[in-house]
Amino acid sequence: METYEQVEILLVEDNSTDAEMTLRALRRNNLANKVHWVKDGEQALEFMFRTGAYASRDPAAVPKLIMLDIKMPKVDGIEVLRRIKADERTRKVPVVVMTSSNEERDVVESYRLGVNSYIVKPVQFESFLETVAKIGLYWVITNRVPR
Repeated sequence: METYEQVEILLVEDNSTDAEMTLRALRRNNLANKVHWVKDGEQALEFMFRTGAYASRDPAAVPKLIMLDIKMPKVDGIEVLRRIKADERTRKVPVVVMTSSNEERDVVESYRLGVNSYIVKPVQFESFLETVAKIGLYWVITNRVPR
């Protein structure tokens, strides 16, 4: 049985290349061992609300950050954000949208629903790594959230 007590970042990303680059950037800053990667919105909701494969996850083990893609199969990132921010148990968890979508309606809707930051994924490899590293360090190490 897998343990999730040490998860500090929930990475919600369906693109394996982007996920691997994200993990690589976090690894450079010693944060990758505390990341749990799910590949669609349905798995993200199961993880956060302790259902399905994650039903036995400790309710006290809440990630410090959710890195969320918008365009995903099964349940899209906007719906994941809506459900997380609507629930008292999960609304305080910071959510950073990291997506290739630069569409104004996605930005507006994300902020309306309570996203903490909206970042368009840089196309250049080094810029991508640098951006992810900054996100991880800020939200996991520097930022303080209410308990």
